[in-house]
Amino acid sequence: GGGGGEDWWNHTAFNGYSNNTRRNSNPNGGNYKVREEARTTRGSSYYNVKDVDTTIHAWNALKLWSLDALMGDELMRERTFKCGEDDDGNTIRLKLKHFLKYLQNNQDDSPLYVFHSNFDEDRVAKRLLLDYRVPTYFNEDLFQLVGERRRPPYRWFLIGPRRSGTCVHIDPLATSAWNTLIHGTKRWVIFPPNVSKSLVKGRGYIKKGEDDEAIHYFTTILPRIKHAAAKHQTAVMNNENDAINDAKFKNFECYEFTQNAGETVYIPGGWWHAVINLTDTVGITQNFCSHRNFDDVWLKTRSGRKKMAYKWLC
Repeated sequence: GGGGGEDWWNHTAFNGYSNNTRRNSNPNGGNYKVREEARTTRGSSYYNVKDVDTTIHAWNALKLWSLDALMGDELMRERTFKCGEDDDGNTIRLKLKHFLKYLQNNQDDSPLYVFHSNFDEDRVAKRLLLDYRVPTYFNEDLFQLVGERRRPPYRWFLIGPRRSGTCVHIDPLATSAWNTLIHGTKRWVIFPPNVSKSLVKGRGYIKKGEDDEAIHYFTTILPRIKHAAAKHQTAVMNNENDAINDAKFKNFECYEFTQNAGETVYIPGGWWHAVINLTDTVGITQNFCSHRNFDDVWLKTRSGRKKMAYKWLC
């Protein structure tokens, strides 16, 4: 589709219902503290995530993953990466040098997006694993017990042009995730597990013929959801019976924030989330299972990946 100008984002207001923004680190990386109260699926307990030590100031990625450095890396620039699918579901792959040129001149409404997970394919891709380390808080990963060959994809090297992103979703197998941004700026929205799938996906707020691309979700569908939630909240405060009896927005929560370079985002298992790249971005993300979310992950794995669940017990 056609591209927007430099002000494509500015027309969208984010001062609606439950709009929270946190700034937790300096843009040059380093240690920082986060306090995020994330409700679990049981509804009564909370995760208290604090003293998250990313120590990313020591990551080689800070130097080697800038767009200029990636283009200048003679081996990496010739490496082919998956960056999307065509209308028939076929995988689109480009050499990194061609993708970076596309990124510079991109005018698409929903651009291609590098999501690379096959780090063991060759020595060039495996080099990326040496450029970062898992943040200290997230070191526990129980999927390690089944081995690299049997576990599902869980880590991704990301390069996203501005306007690219992911539509609202829950991560697979009830896993939690961390996402560290090396370059650029991202906008996130997250919903706790008690908010229904139909509501977070905007059913009833999407008009005929509208698509479900990330940019459309953030600029159009999400504002409609927030407007409806705010309208419902006002009606409840006015003791309007129809609103009081409407369970759709009961305990509705929606949190939005901007992630800057050097910051790490933690998404608890079961939380709905979507992201849009406000600028060209480079980052790394990993999904994991720890003792905190093991019960939920085990239930999902036992039904969704039976062979892996069996191996997990052996």
